[in-house]
Amino acid sequence: MDPITAARPDRRLVIVVRADPVICGHSGEARNLAEAALQRGFDEVRIVTWPVERLQEAGLPLKPLDGVMPYSPGIVVDRPGPVGDYKVPDGRYLAGLTGRLVELFTDGVPTVAMSLYLSPHATAVADAVAVARRTGLPVDVVTVAEAVGSDVTNVVRECVQEDRFGAAAHVLAQYLSHDVVLAVSQYTRDLVITEAAAIDARHGTRFAEQCRERVAVSYPAIDVGTYLARDEDETDRVLADRGLTRDGYVLFLSRLAHAKGVDDLIDGYVRSGAPAAGRRLVIAGNGPQAAELRAHAARTPVAGLITFLDDVPDDEKGHLMAGCTAFVLPSKPRPEFIETFGIALVEKMLSGGGPVITTVTGGIGEAVGDTAIIVPVDSPDAIAAALDDVLTMDRADRAAWAERAREYALRFDRVVVLDRILDQVAAVRWAPVPV
Repeated sequence: MDPITAARPDRRLVIVVRADPVICGHSGEARNLAEAALQRGFDEVRIVTWPVERLQEAGLPLKPLDGVMPYSPGIVVDRPGPVGDYKVPDGRYLAGLTGRLVELFTDGVPTVAMSLYLSPHATAVADAVAVARRTGLPVDVVTVAEAVGSDVTNVVRECVQEDRFGAAAHVLAQYLSHDVVLAVSQYTRDLVITEAAAIDARHGTRFAEQCRERVAVSYPAIDVGTYLARDEDETDRVLADRGLTRDGYVLFLSRLAHAKGVDDLIDGYVRSGAPAAGRRLVIAGNGPQAAELRAHAARTPVAGLITFLDDVPDDEKGHLMAGCTAFVLPSKPRPEFIETFGIALVEKMLSGGGPVITTVTGGIGEAVGDTAIIVPVDSPDAIAAALDDVLTMDRADRAAWAERAREYALRFDRVVVLDRILDQVAAVRWAPVPV
């Protein structure tokens, strides 16, 4: 028996998500919401997610298991095993996930159940609540579904393009069946409404109208305190262990995928004055384009100055960000992915260090406000020019950029974000029953 289930809880938060060790900002968001919930009096907090072996089989970019930071006491990570055998070719793990949720929802404990990603997590929560209520057992659950963006671009948009009405309707109907309906940015909210409107225009449904009325924006929850409490001596040690020095490198830290624009960054770095000025390019992360990008970097005339790191643990990120000359994330829209916020950018802004250089793809503009150097999409020359501008900044200018960025990023503090979600939960829980 785990320590949480030893006594009946009074107040529970359940978060359904692709959790660690997946390299994804929303994996970190789930961790931050869980930690904030402990501060807000929840005495049982569970992250319900997938077995590690299933994540590995799926080919998702994963952190080294020994680099995943532990959760605070009071947070339990549930990884339900599959239900059924080989005769169930797909859905076995989803059945395990949904079944575990039914168990958590049928003991009468006041529960907030939040899902990040509509497909399949919001669907699993909606199905579990429906089943739990049919059991006749006590159910006291308020559900929260957050669209993070890629669930719309990867699922709903594809359904619209292929005229797969039933699959699109399933995702949107389950999303709207939740008590509180959120989107991770205004860009994502607009995207949901646009795709819903396309379905409505073709099939006569009313999803877009419901989305306009109900979907609210809830930005990702960031662990502001950890970045603000960063120890400068520890930063020096981390950099030294990596063979780096403060202000000695340009940094990219995110997934290595086409949509992140790393190829443009490499080309822009080569064309800039950064190599001649002794600044290395550090590309930290993993992902489907890793081998291709390594080969691309090796063909450049400055290959010896480009370093790839695929083993950065969570507790090193802030230190690497704080020491860089500039942090570059030149994201670009792709059919399979559009940056719907930019969690890594906010983490960088909290950490200090040199300016952020990025595009305004998707929801990035909401993440950085007016505190970043903006370059066009698909423009290595613009990246080179931005890097050259950063190299000419004096210490006072760089400090001013950093302070302004940090001040802006404070609005994404995890406790502030959770409190706003709980305000909406309370409005649902205490809403008068229609007569």
